[in-house]
Amino acid sequence: MTDENPTEKSFFQEHISQRFNAELEAIHDRVLTMGGLVEQQLGDAVTGMAEAKTELAEKVVTSDYQVNAMEVALDEDCTQILVRRQPTASDLRLVMAVIKTITDLERIGDEAERIGRMALHFLELDRESGPISELGEMGEHVRGMLRGALDAFARMDVEEAVRVAQQDIQADSQYEVIVHRLMDQMMRNPETVPRVMDVMWTARSLERIGDRARNICEYVVYFVRGKNVRHTSFEQMAQEATGDRH
Repeated sequence: MTDENPTEKSFFQEHISQRFNAELEAIHDRVLTMGGLVEQQLGDAVTGMAEAKTELAEKVVTSDYQVNAMEVALDEDCTQILVRRQPTASDLRLVMAVIKTITDLERIGDEAERIGRMALHFLELDRESGPISELGEMGEHVRGMLRGALDAFARMDVEEAVRVAQQDIQADSQYEVIVHRLMDQMMRNPETVPRVMDVMWTARSLERIGDRARNICEYVVYFVRGKNVRHTSFEQMAQEATGDRH
């Protein structure tokens, strides 16, 4: 994740109130801090699952409260800014983008915790009940998506946001391959169904993380271009990202 110098954040408007400037920069920076923690959680969950490292899986399961606390605190601060400052134009879009981003980050943290719990369950069973290596590859892919989405958010870089969002196509493809393989395995060996379902739910969590990383990219486009690109094609998203800033 890219570190940003507050003095280089040209995407912020300058206000007469230096305190308002500081408040906006602070919530932006805290989103990145929260994002870094979530990225670490996801990395630990994926590594714990792929490499059978119990300590990492347990760490994820027991640390989710930190992400939840950060989400609550940031949401409250954003609410206070809306009430006290009544921001407009790009300031309002920034606050809204932050609120939406921290919601997705909190949910990515929830999915990481779920993967950690599943990883612990995998260790109690045989590791031949599903495509663990494919899950590891998918996990690294969506982790890279999250890192890229946070980098785009750090710089409010719409080109990077579009590039990362398009990687969700690969995540969906990986998910489909894993599901098809698991379905085939359950049909051939019905006794493995309970164990294979755990693997399938893990794949589903990873697919959702990819979706939420794409969401964060969409919020970057929303802030910079003032365009809501949710539920649009990647082509439409790219077109909106090249428009004039409002």
